[in-house]
Amino acid sequence: MASTVTMRAVRDTDALSAGGAAGPAPATRVPSVPEEAVVPALAPAPAVAAAPPPARPRPRLGGALRPMLMNMVSIGLLLGFWYLATAYRWDFYIRFDNVPTPGEVFGEALRLLGDDKFVTNIGVSLWRIGVGFLIATVLGVVVGMLCGRYALFKGLVFPALEVLRPIPAIAWVPISIMLWPSTESSILFITFIGAFFPILLNTLHGVASVDTVLIRAARCLGTSEYALMTQVVLKAALPHIFTGLAVGMGVAWVSLIAAEMISGQFGVGYFTWEAYSLIEYPHIVVGMLVIGVLGLLCSGAIRLAGKILMPWQGIGGKENS
Repeated sequence: MASTVTMRAVRDTDALSAGGAAGPAPATRVPSVPEEAVVPALAPAPAVAAAPPPARPRPRLGGALRPMLMNMVSIGLLLGFWYLATAYRWDFYIRFDNVPTPGEVFGEALRLLGDDKFVTNIGVSLWRIGVGFLIATVLGVVVGMLCGRYALFKGLVFPALEVLRPIPAIAWVPISIMLWPSTESSILFITFIGAFFPILLNTLHGVASVDTVLIRAARCLGTSEYALMTQVVLKAALPHIFTGLAVGMGVAWVSLIAAEMISGQFGVGYFTWEAYSLIEYPHIVVGMLVIGVLGLLCSGAIRLAGKILMPWQGIGGKENS
C-alpha cells in the first residue's frame, strides 16, 4: 500500500509541474494514508528514567584525622628530642646538663597543680591579661576606626601614637612604675601597651580597606553616621580587626611575663623567675609550659569568637576548598 501511495504522489507532482505554464491545475485529492501505516513512524520513543542527582561527597574520615595525626607527630618529635637530649646529657654548644627530663617536669607539674600558691599565680596572670587585653581591644578598635574614617582625627592623634609605637613594652617598665600608684596598675599598663598597637594598626588598615561602594550605598539609603560606623564599616573591617586581636594577644603575653619577672609579686612570670633564682629547674620548665598553654587557649578563644561573629568567613572557606 505504501508503494501505491508513493506512485500516486509522483503522478500528481508531474501533473502539477506540467500544468504550471498553462495555468493552475485542478485540485487533486490526495488519498489518505491508513492510520496503521503512520503510527509506527510517529510512535514516541520510550521514556528514559531521569538520572538521580549526584550524591554529595561525604566527608572522609581520613581528611579529619590527618591534621590531628600531623599535630601528634609534631609534638611527639619535640618530646622525643627533649627526652634524648636530657637523658643522654647532650653537649654540643647547647648544653642540656641542667635541663630536667620530661618525666621530672610531668611529675612536678602534677604536684604543683595541688599547690594553692601556684594556682593563684595562674589566676592572677589570667586576670591581668584579661583586663589589659580588654582595655586594649576597646581603645584600639575605637581609635583605629576614628583614624581610618576621619582625616582630621588621624592628623591630630596618629603621629603621636607612631612616635610611641616603636618603644618596646619592656622599656615602659621603669616609667610605668613612676606613673602608676601601684605595681598592679603598672603591670596592667604594660600588658595594655603590648596589645594596643597591633590592634590599632590592623583596625586602621581594615577601615581603609572598606569598599567605598558600600559606604555610598548606605549613604543613599539615609544611614546615620553611627549606623554607618557600626553596621557597615565595623563589620567590613572585622577580619582585619581579628587579625590584630590575635597578634595583640601574643604580644600582650610577652609583655605581661616580662613585667611580672621584673616588678611582679604574683603571676606565672614571677613564678618562673623565682624558680630560676631558687635553682628549681623543673619549675622553670613548668612555668614555660603553662605560659604556652595559656597563650594557646587565649588564641583559640579569639579564633572561636571570630567564627561566631563572622560566620560568612567559614562559608567562604568551605566553598573555596
